[in-house]
Parts: sequence; C-alpha cells; structure tokens
Amino acid sequence: MTGLARRPGPTVRTRVTEHVGDEVRHHEDRLATEEPLEVRLVWPGAPARRVWVTMRTPGHDFELAAGWVRHEGLLSPGAGLSGVAYCTDADLTREQELNVVTVALDAPPAREPGQRHDGLSAGSSACGVCGADSVADALSVTADAPWTGALPPPDVVRRLPDRLRESQRVFDRTGGVHAAGLATAEGELLVVREDVGRHNAVDKVTGARLLAGTSPAEACLVVSGRAGFELVQKAVSAGVGSLVAVGAPTSLSARLAAEHGLALWGFVRGQRAVRYC
Repeated sequence: MTGLARRPGPTVRTRVTEHVGDEVRHHEDRLATEEPLEVRLVWPGAPARRVWVTMRTPGHDFELAAGWVRHEGLLSPGAGLSGVAYCTDADLTREQELNVVTVALDAPPAREPGQRHDGLSAGSSACGVCGADSVADALSVTADAPWTGALPPPDVVRRLPDRLRESQRVFDRTGGVHAAGLATAEGELLVVREDVGRHNAVDKVTGARLLAGTSPAEACLVVSGRAGFELVQKAVSAGVGSLVAVGAPTSLSARLAAEHGLALWGFVRGQRAVRYC
C-alpha cells in the first residue's frame, strides 16, 4: 500500500484526562472525525469547477456530493449523474485527494452554479445554506412534485427517533454526530447516515438513493436534531412527504413546510409528537 493515501475514518482516537469529582482518570477516547470536503462540478464541454466546501465526517463522500447537487437544484429535468470520483489533480497531496470529489453531470446544470456559488462557497458543519450570495438565494427551493403517498401516523412518528438512534453507530462511539434516515409510512428505515453536520447527513441520505438508482422521495425523513430551515429545504427538494425531528422547528422552517405541503413534526420524544403543519 506504499504511496497510497489512507482513507480517513469516521472516528479518531485520542488520549484524555477525565475529572469526576476528586477522581482523575487517564484513558483513550474517540472523537468524530471532522475534515473539509471540496466538491467540484463538471459537465460535457465544461471544465471542472469548485462549487462548495463543507466540513464533514469522512465516509459516504460520494453520496454527500450527489445529494448536495440534487438539493441545490443543479440537476436539469431528466438529467442525472454520469459519475462521482475523488480528484487526482497533480497539485493535490495524497491526503487532499480524499477530501476533493468531482461530480460529473450528463447534461449542463439546471442553472449556472456561479450565480450562487461564485468563487469558494464555504459551509460549516452546522449550516446548510452558508455561501448563498443573497437572502433570496438562501430562501429559494427547487422542489419536485409534492409527495402524494401515505404518511406515517402519529404512533409510527413517535417510534422513529428511537429506531434512528438504534442505527447510530458513530454516535455510540463518539456522541458527536447527527443522523438522518429515510423511512416508509410504516416506519421501516431504508437508509441511515451520520455526520458532524446535520445537513450533511441529509445530503448523504438523498445521495445514497440517487447513486443506488432509486428515488429520494419517500414518506418520511427523520433527523436527530432540530428542524431548521435548511433541513426542510432539503426535504422539500428531495420530495419526501414528512419531516420528523427530535428538536424544535423554527418559524421559517414551519412556513416553508406549509407552503410546500410537507408534514412537519417536532419534539418527537417518548410519547410526545407535535405536528406543526
């Protein structure tokens, strides 16, 4: 394996000193890995261009990039992805190659990426709309047709966070990541992804469906944190029917959900579930 970069894992080991009362313990702990991911976009007749940089937990990088492109409304109607790959440019170190992904479209994008992502559009692991060039851009949503299938009833909604939690392997080891899962109306989890960024986790879920050749539209998206605007935006873009969150929604997320016919649930814990629209 000489000369090959080691793929970053979702966790790293570290030595810590723990103080509990008067007791002092020295032991090994695990942290959720957080590293930058640069996404480049290319299509026939155009050179590759950098369109986004985010802080993410390594793993499912291709899904993250594909899901982000879908949620940003860059796929033209009827068009798709012709490939997703790590970059191997001569100016990149071996370690950097695993932090740069190129998404190849089989047709020109639905809109000019530079209009919203001129230069370097950077996002933290906490915000899904950083880098938008204007308030209007930040609030825009590219949505498919609204979901017309069955939605999970309240008894299924209340069980979804616990089912999601059972699948959070990285969280079990670190306590430092968010999770998102796509579920049927009956509560069956179809795909679960984790990341330090809650919006990244949702991108990975949608990307997993796209790269598997299946639709990201389904009855429910369940998330481990709050229902902020950016998560509702992505749910609407993916065409899901409902969003179930452990935490609270915001005024803007509730308004957007209502405008697009998305069933929005918050404070889903134990026997409690609050439906906002």
